[in-house]
Amino acid sequence: MKKEKDVIRYVCSECGREESKWLGRCPSCGAWNSFTEEKVIAQSANKTQSAVPVIDKAVRSLSDVTVDEATRFDSGISELNRVLGGGIMRPSSVLVGGEPGIGKSTIMLQMLSSSAKHGKVLYVSGEESPSQVKLRAIRLGLDLESISIFCDTRLEALQNAIEELSPAVVVIDSLQTLSSSTVPSIAGSPNQMRACCYALSLTAKTKNIAMFFIGHVTKEGTLAGPKIVEHLVDTVLYFENAETGVRFLRAAKNRFGSVDEIGIFRMDSDGLKPVGDPTEFFIASRHDEAVPPGIAYTAVVEGSRTFLVEIQALTVPAKSGLSRVYSDRIDIARVNRVAAILERHAGVRLSDQDVYINVAGGMKINEVSIELALALALYSARSGKALSENLVSFGELSLAGEVRPVAFLEKRVKASLDMGFTRMLGPSKLKDIEGMSTCKNVKQAIMIAGVVGKEV
Repeated sequence: MKKEKDVIRYVCSECGREESKWLGRCPSCGAWNSFTEEKVIAQSANKTQSAVPVIDKAVRSLSDVTVDEATRFDSGISELNRVLGGGIMRPSSVLVGGEPGIGKSTIMLQMLSSSAKHGKVLYVSGEESPSQVKLRAIRLGLDLESISIFCDTRLEALQNAIEELSPAVVVIDSLQTLSSSTVPSIAGSPNQMRACCYALSLTAKTKNIAMFFIGHVTKEGTLAGPKIVEHLVDTVLYFENAETGVRFLRAAKNRFGSVDEIGIFRMDSDGLKPVGDPTEFFIASRHDEAVPPGIAYTAVVEGSRTFLVEIQALTVPAKSGLSRVYSDRIDIARVNRVAAILERHAGVRLSDQDVYINVAGGMKINEVSIELALALALYSARSGKALSENLVSFGELSLAGEVRPVAFLEKRVKASLDMGFTRMLGPSKLKDIEGMSTCKNVKQAIMIAGVVGKEV
């Protein structure tokens, strides 16, 4: 017989489309520069495809489907419970991504140790030896007897191990190390990742398992591999790192809860610790010192949590005659829009200034409610007038310069009062709240802020 040879093909990392030659743009999904080279290993002709697990063969009414009341249980980590929507769901499949060294494996080990009381748990390590995993577990002070480890990342062997152990929770570290003998390509290729993720997700549903996949990220910060992997799982979590050492856990997709929740962790020698009150990281403590110009406070709502953040602004004359905006915590387009509103409706000239924007604590904020505080911070930086240390503001700015209401106003007011802020500035909807000053437009807001502020 003629010997089969390995061939080279190009696979789109976004949708999985295969081509015999490299293309700059994918014809299926339209993504640019998404084709990666993949070597296809020759497969024997007599090799049969493995059977795909079937979740349910019966056709029945949705009202006849029974739901187990004990499908959600406590992970033992309060911040992880918050992001997952209240705890770990069974069955489910969760994809966890983040930069190297951010704590993905650490939090998964901690979760397995805490979840062992609800059933057997399995840690599948494809990147570390059993001794390395044990050393980490000892450093974290975990119960070694409660965690089972398996270091064979072949799909068929892993499925057999799951069949024998019948675990409640399984962690795969990482998805890029899995491989199936039925897929003629190397581990980590888009086809291998797609096939293994699909098979194990079905296994999780048929065996009532909570399956966690740890995934690598690209230099752009997105999960490596085909985009379809994110569609195959129930939940997608992202770990983000801040310069202060705080870790943020966000849900980009969650079939069992909200995607607006955020988990905040602090890394220390004992692993990742949940942060109950995050305000200490986002508001600088000046110990009764005067607040410098360019500082404004606002209340941010992330899911069920409300906390105060400090927005910092700095303006300097443009060096090259062309003004620029430097902001990686607040969207640059939002900063440009607020600056244009200030210049047009409040007479604050910023077109000849370089603008620097930062958020204390390194948190990225996308809420529209920060626009009023951002405008006040820019005004304070440009005018050299410091705002009151007791002033917190929130409101959306329209292109006409109006201050518009935002969601959860009552929660923002309560959080501000709890943190000791005695002056609040917001839209005219809140008139009857003690300590609340209202404004209809950004010019009026600056006038009110100028009364409570002081020149430095």
